[in-house]
Amino acid sequence: MYTRLFASLAFAVTLAAPAMAQQTIKIGELNSYKSQPAFLDPYKKGWEMAIEEINAKGGVLGKKLEVISRDDGANPGTAVRAADELVTREGVSILAGTFLSNVGLAVTNFAGQKKVFFLAAEPLTDKITWQDGNKYTFRLRASTYMQTAMLMPETLAAHKKRWALVYPNFEYGQAAAAAFKELMKAKQPDFEVVTEQATPLGKIDAGAVAQAIDDAKPDGIFNVLFGGDLAKFVREGNTRGIFKNRTVVSLLSGEPEYLDPLRDEAPVGWIVTGYPWNKIKIPEHAAFLKAYQAKYHDYPRLGSVVGYVTMKSLAAGIAKAKSTEPDKLVEAFKGLKIDGPFGPFYYRAIDHQATMGCFVGKIALENGKGTMVDFKYVDGTSVMPPDSEIKKLRPASAN
Repeated sequence: MYTRLFASLAFAVTLAAPAMAQQTIKIGELNSYKSQPAFLDPYKKGWEMAIEEINAKGGVLGKKLEVISRDDGANPGTAVRAADELVTREGVSILAGTFLSNVGLAVTNFAGQKKVFFLAAEPLTDKITWQDGNKYTFRLRASTYMQTAMLMPETLAAHKKRWALVYPNFEYGQAAAAAFKELMKAKQPDFEVVTEQATPLGKIDAGAVAQAIDDAKPDGIFNVLFGGDLAKFVREGNTRGIFKNRTVVSLLSGEPEYLDPLRDEAPVGWIVTGYPWNKIKIPEHAAFLKAYQAKYHDYPRLGSVVGYVTMKSLAAGIAKAKSTEPDKLVEAFKGLKIDGPFGPFYYRAIDHQATMGCFVGKIALENGKGTMVDFKYVDGTSVMPPDSEIKKLRPASAN
């Protein structure tokens, strides 16, 4: 009797489990929360706010969105294992997130092999949508090539010949340095690299790097450092005076995640990509800012925007596809239009890259802390190579 009763209960649980699982749409989210909190704590707040807004309006396809998040340990192998666990044990058919480019590439490869839809939120290497792109992977943020191209007008206007490059020696930094050299050689034939300082991520010897740059006597410096490495480099550079009378062009340094900790040491005059959150006049951003401040009693960082738009994109894609089936999501994301805090953008069919742009301007000091001035928003569509070039870069099988 007890055996039959147990069997009946087990059968009932087996039937109930799929039914319960179908009550929500599960999204598997991966990120380097422990190693990169400056960006990813605000990022998490952004996607949580988006999920709350979406679910308050009834969710998508009549179901609430549920995010199952895992820390990827800032390690490609750990990220792939976490992605596999999310797919096989948690039953997700959608993956999102990642921060470091080498981690993003690993999950991109996993998504392509396992045929799981993946929206890469933050990793910037061009390979995610170009050389290593695949059918199932899309990317939200502007890539290293795009952001470097956004800096080109000011860079070329400076008319500097001799350049020093400093970057973290992993996929993101290497990709950014390669893009800078490619774009400069194409636009300024007398361009010359006098030193490259490729530093280990999170372990920069800032004094030695600053001295090596000064010894090379460059006219300009292209910087790709971020986080703690950036802060150490700026402080050593200021102390040694290596930025004086030199043009400095820098990716990401106008983002409050990295600019705010510098306080009055912020490097005035640097040409940067960033996020001047308190000066943007775009109506969509005003609405986002108001909601974010009301919820968190804090100001948004760029990570907040990225997290928010990641989930808004997924909700819009699921609604358009009327499904969470990966192949249907792929088709839905091709040309998918989104109204984000920076205004409307879309996901390109040709390379699965979003056209959400960046703000480009200069660093200045206001009230004893760094800010961006003389900035403008650069739409992503304006800095992409011709389609004919992208077709050469991206595998034919990726579409």
